[in-house]
Amino acid sequence: MTKKALLIRLSSLGDCIFNIPLANVLKNNGYEVTWLVSEKGYDVIKDNPCVDKVILAPMVRWKKRGPSFESFKEYVDIIKQLRREKFDIALDTQMLIKSMYFMILSGAKRRIVARNAREFSIFGGNEFIEDINKNKNSHAIVNYLKFADYLGLDTKEIQADLPPSSEEVSSKIDELLKDLDKTRPLVVIAPATTWAPKHWDKDNWKELIQKIEGRFNLVFTGTQNDCDLISYIGGDKHLNLAGKTNLKELIELFRRTDLLISLDSGSTHLAWATQKPKIITIFCCTPTVYYAPLGDGNKYKALSGNLECQPCHRRKCPLAENKNACTKFPTVDEVLKTIDELI
Repeated sequence: MTKKALLIRLSSLGDCIFNIPLANVLKNNGYEVTWLVSEKGYDVIKDNPCVDKVILAPMVRWKKRGPSFESFKEYVDIIKQLRREKFDIALDTQMLIKSMYFMILSGAKRRIVARNAREFSIFGGNEFIEDINKNKNSHAIVNYLKFADYLGLDTKEIQADLPPSSEEVSSKIDELLKDLDKTRPLVVIAPATTWAPKHWDKDNWKELIQKIEGRFNLVFTGTQNDCDLISYIGGDKHLNLAGKTNLKELIELFRRTDLLISLDSGSTHLAWATQKPKIITIFCCTPTVYYAPLGDGNKYKALSGNLECQPCHRRKCPLAENKNACTKFPTVDEVLKTIDELI
């Protein structure tokens, strides 16, 4: 009889991607895998071969709507759906209070959580694994695979999957890229992310673009809010897709990309999961060992400075003087050298 596993990872996009290898290990070992996910990771999990079923917990919608009977009814419906599955095991890799309640109410016989789970979410479990994510001294994927190690499953192979692109998505990317020079490599620049100390200095970006723009097709991605930055660093001379692609379309774009130059961001993790482009990731305040694309060192390069304060892993720079000094590094020349190594 097939065993049923519930994986609770609601967000973020990057962490959902980092949990795909765990889902694959479970599925490859005979489990029927159901994933409970929020809107932020839904498009990379829905129709993904790593799972059998996906249940959407619309956390973003609930937060925007505020307390309401409608949200409560939706929550209860999800709990009923979970309990109907009669899960053998549930794994909480979110490890926050919002995932704890789903764990407790899931009806799973074995509810597994790490001992260092935050916001009292350890009370959602009845079995416990060693601390994970604590010191950021091993990759996030390796940390999440500790759940599989606890179950005695083979975790040597790290397998990433993303849903296949539809004809509609492929046709849209065809149209967006139709005017590019097919004889030149396609280099995508994703210059923005969420935390300010994760951002590489905008003048570094500008200098880099000026030095490579004659060699490649340059395509910029991001949100609509990133357009001013993209205009500054690219001079409005290149294809800007910021705010023009959804997650599924971005996946298809990365499947056609030769090189991505980006930050510690969801775009980097998404591109890694396609297994297609070479990737240069610029790290400022966050640890490369924990977040950098995992795998072939000849394909994936993580660059950062060598300041005493790195990596602080903080949303706001703790320095009283020379604030955000890490955002000046690596140097433009270091990035140029790495581009030449990869292309």
